[in-house]
Amino acid sequence: MYVLHFRLQIFNVILHKFNIMSYQSCSLVTPTYNWPEALELLLLSLLNQSVLPNEVIIADDGSREDTKQLIETFQKIFPIPLIHIWHEDVKNRKPKIMNKAIAASRFDYIIEIDGDIIMDKDFIKDHLTFNKKGSYLFGSRVNIQEKLLPELFSKKIINFNLFSKQIKKRGRTIRIPLLMNFIKSIDKRSRKLRGCNMSFWKEDFIKINGFNEDLVGWGIDDSEMIQRLHNIGIKGKRLKYSGIAYHIFHKEQSKSNLEINNEIERQTTEKKLTFIEKGINQYL
Repeated sequence: MYVLHFRLQIFNVILHKFNIMSYQSCSLVTPTYNWPEALELLLLSLLNQSVLPNEVIIADDGSREDTKQLIETFQKIFPIPLIHIWHEDVKNRKPKIMNKAIAASRFDYIIEIDGDIIMDKDFIKDHLTFNKKGSYLFGSRVNIQEKLLPELFSKKIINFNLFSKQIKKRGRTIRIPLLMNFIKSIDKRSRKLRGCNMSFWKEDFIKINGFNEDLVGWGIDDSEMIQRLHNIGIKGKRLKYSGIAYHIFHKEQSKSNLEINNEIERQTTEKKLTFIEKGINQYL
């Protein structure tokens, strides 16, 4: 059932994939869990990129067989390696599966997005244009509203703009990369940080031992990791008018562990912790 969409996108892939040679090598890593409909749109938006990553790694936190089948279908036509890293479903273990996925990555720069993101066609290009050593990038997101979901999935919509229906924060659809020249780096973690849209150097990630696997359940894993990057002197830079991402509506996950996770992050910030015990070093 995906053949039509492949045919619509494959010409763009052939036309643009040569651009990969002029940009920093990178791995795109995305977590997923039992939502193949959203993952399909993410992968279709990848095929529509003006600049492709060197590889895509899906960090699967224990999804069912239908997710595996979807990935296998895309693997047959993907112009770059599409790698599926899976472990058993034991509640929410996103930090663990992300550590495994990034440990398996082969390139120096990591772009992280969530599995419910549709990327603007210049998303990868923007992350690679504005990265530099000693810093990480973080972007915002446009919200796709719940009312659009039936049409979104039935028509496989991956293209949006300022005037698209059923989106919120539509000002974030405007892309003017030139304005990034006026955005300054920051020494402290921003409250606007969103793990669904960020990128960093793999060597920096390894220095702080990656994601903290003591964090279980929804929330805090990305911001706690970024805090440790700041604690070793890495600066952040916000992607504005570039790195545009569209977030597919979903119901909020359980926040039962949020109080515990918040305390871990507080300790990381106050004690300026730079390294955690249970991290990526288990898989290197």
